[in-house]
Amino acid sequence: MEIAGWILVIILFVIGMAGAIYPILPGALAIYAAFFVYGFFISFSPFGFWFWTIQSLIVVALFIADYAVSAWGVKKYGGSRASVIGSTIGLIIGPFVIPAFGIILGPLLGAVIGELFTGAKVDKALKAGLGAVVGLFSSMVAKFIMQAAMIIIFIIWI
Repeated sequence: MEIAGWILVIILFVIGMAGAIYPILPGALAIYAAFFVYGFFISFSPFGFWFWTIQSLIVVALFIADYAVSAWGVKKYGGSRASVIGSTIGLIIGPFVIPAFGIILGPLLGAVIGELFTGAKVDKALKAGLGAVVGLFSSMVAKFIMQAAMIIIFIIWI
């Protein structure tokens, strides 16, 4: 059972880290689930109040940062609320519509279309689209660092 537990923990860690790059995957939640898998298959005894508190705070910070950093990128480049919503929709739909490049083109086109809907000029819309891509990459870096911290804390804790 212990080997099966470790295999599942590692698979969930891999899915979690992939979720930092591919937003459709439940990154932080997969890593968080790995802790429960470890507990059920091996032992909950290494985990206490502080472990769960620290990990839960990181997960909450991840969810807030994921949206906030992406929105910051759009806003920093002059985008409106419509371009933030458009980039979010593009981020979700893009990878399915354009498999190879949708992760980048989805938010870009979503922000541009959102901004054009508000009556903005094309150059302003393109600038908001660029901001969506900058925000996306910044969000990926932040998620990767925080999710790696979750895994490192787990390894140190056990």
